[in-house]
Amino acid sequence: MHRAIIKSVGVLCAYAANQHLTNQVRGAKKLVNSNFKDLKIFLNDTPAQIEYLVNQYNTTKDKALSDLNNVGPLLGSRVQEQLGKEVRPALDAALTMAGAIRETKEALENVSVSVEVLQEGTERLHANLTDVKMHLSNTLNDSACSATQAASTCNIIRNSLNQLNINANFSGLPGVSSQLAKINDVLKIDLSSLVQKGYAAFNDTPDLVVNQTRNILSDIKNVLESIGSNITTFAKTLPVQKILADLTIYLTQSEAYVQDYFPVVEQYDFYRWLGCLILCCMVVLILIFYCLGLLCGTCGYDKHASPTTRGCISNTGGNFLMAGVGFSFLFSWVLMTVVVLTFVTGGNVEKLVCEPFEDKTLFKVLDTPYLLNQHWKNYLSGILFKNPNINLTFENVYSDCKENKGIYTSLQLEHLFNINEFLNISMYTEDVALKIEHIQINLSKIILLDEIGKENLLNFSSSGIEGINFAAYLAEINKSVTKVDLLSFANDLEARADQLPKGALENALKGHANNIRMIHNQQVIPLEQAMKYVKARSTLNQSIRLLKRTSSELTVKVKNVISAVNAAQLLINNNASLVIVQETKKYMDTIVGYFEQYIEWVKESIAMEVAACKPIANVIDTAVDIFLCSYITDSVNTFWFGLGGSSIFLIPAIIFAVKLSKYYRRMDTEDVYDDMENGNNGYHKEHLYGIHNPVFTSSVEQW
Repeated sequence: MHRAIIKSVGVLCAYAANQHLTNQVRGAKKLVNSNFKDLKIFLNDTPAQIEYLVNQYNTTKDKALSDLNNVGPLLGSRVQEQLGKEVRPALDAALTMAGAIRETKEALENVSVSVEVLQEGTERLHANLTDVKMHLSNTLNDSACSATQAASTCNIIRNSLNQLNINANFSGLPGVSSQLAKINDVLKIDLSSLVQKGYAAFNDTPDLVVNQTRNILSDIKNVLESIGSNITTFAKTLPVQKILADLTIYLTQSEAYVQDYFPVVEQYDFYRWLGCLILCCMVVLILIFYCLGLLCGTCGYDKHASPTTRGCISNTGGNFLMAGVGFSFLFSWVLMTVVVLTFVTGGNVEKLVCEPFEDKTLFKVLDTPYLLNQHWKNYLSGILFKNPNINLTFENVYSDCKENKGIYTSLQLEHLFNINEFLNISMYTEDVALKIEHIQINLSKIILLDEIGKENLLNFSSSGIEGINFAAYLAEINKSVTKVDLLSFANDLEARADQLPKGALENALKGHANNIRMIHNQQVIPLEQAMKYVKARSTLNQSIRLLKRTSSELTVKVKNVISAVNAAQLLINNNASLVIVQETKKYMDTIVGYFEQYIEWVKESIAMEVAACKPIANVIDTAVDIFLCSYITDSVNTFWFGLGGSSIFLIPAIIFAVKLSKYYRRMDTEDVYDDMENGNNGYHKEHLYGIHNPVFTSSVEQW
């Protein structure tokens, strides 16, 4: 029974493989159509990809034209930026000096006004103190002071009269009217306006660049247009369109051929499927006979029945077994022949084609020098380029296409058409660079500061403000209003008066003390605290200090400013050409860089993206790996394995069936061999004690 199960499994495997192959053949049409579709897309997209690469030159050209149209902001601003490193500090210093002139005028005016205010207050105080001192002196000269009791006190008071005087005397300060007059003469010329004109002239550098490069830029634009025309014309001269058109025609014809003959393939596959099905049915028929024989024989077997009296069912079982043996001998040679043929075919294809294809050993075999053509080292390059010495192998082409690289890289088409020569950047940028190098820019019209402005600065340096006695002014500002505190002096005077005898002298001195207090309250305190005088004193202090700072090394500062302006002007007039050359080269490198980027992008695209040959690798994979190996070879190997396994088990099945059938079949006579084997010496023997046995003889003759 287990042999029957094994044979059944083998038949099922063979049938499944047979049916699988038919199903795959029927489904191969869709796969083939998909491959043809990919190849059509491959051929149709390639011209569009090339056209796209060519058209992208317009993007590069437009960017270059944009930079050329903006030559002022680009080149002019770069030149201005480089020159501005010296020009702007010089102009800033001149503008700062113009501001210093205005501040100096304001400071001198503040000094004059403040001194006048302070002089007015101190002079009135001085007059009142002088008057009080005179009256007090007259009182002390009275005869009452000659008395013994008053003499010493009067002398003390008389000796302190010199303290009744002002301390800060602004009337003695030198005036600044001469310096102010000179500064006013300097300000008759607006130095700030002259400096702003210098700024404006320098800021017009981009416009000067635009005006002086207009003709050259027009020539460069014409060169760019001609380059674009040359690229377009050259692209049209390539034989790509003709080659692709021929390939498209061949592909269309191949597709039509496949479509026409695919029904024939399906028809022949049907014949193959039918033949394999018949072979499976042969094994199934034998298996059915054996199974029926076992079933009937087992069910009808009676161990007590003699061979001549066995039942009909048992006899039928034996006949089925013998029929299975007969069909086994009848069909076995066909089955074994088919198994051997499919084994040889499928096994060799698997070992010689499929496995080498999987690990790319097959391509290495095809790439063996002088194998396919005894005169060619490399067969593929000999076919494509008529040059077998080029190292172009099937393995490399397949690997590159598998990675979806461009066909230009995969087939090494640089040996047929070298794109690097066509895309040589120097070919296209030489004219552009030559035109840009001829750019000449003259900036001598830029005047930073004219001679009037420089003369104005020199006049400012000789205005005489450095001759002002700043120390005297600061000394008076820092002094107190009076030499002595009048309030304290008045209190002390009143205390002295109290020491004198009562009388007119005492009263007179106390009256003078009250006058001194009144002067302190009405004049000294306002001079110290009133806003008018406080502001005048503060303004005078600030103005004097500002003038002192401004006048410090004023001549040196002015000379430095004039030297910086002259140096910047010299740079513009004489050395600007070097800066212009450097910046023009950077500008040219930027323009040329656009073309270099375009060329590199085109090369990269052609190598990796244009006409990416993955569809070609897919066709090879479909033909070999999928159709030949997966569909056909795997199915054939499964078929011979299942059918062969079933056929192998026919041999023990025959032996088993022959030996088993004699226990199931009904015999015409008893089987003497069994009795003899069992040691029975009865009448079944041919000779019984020398007497001939006719029964045995007739039984042997029937056999």
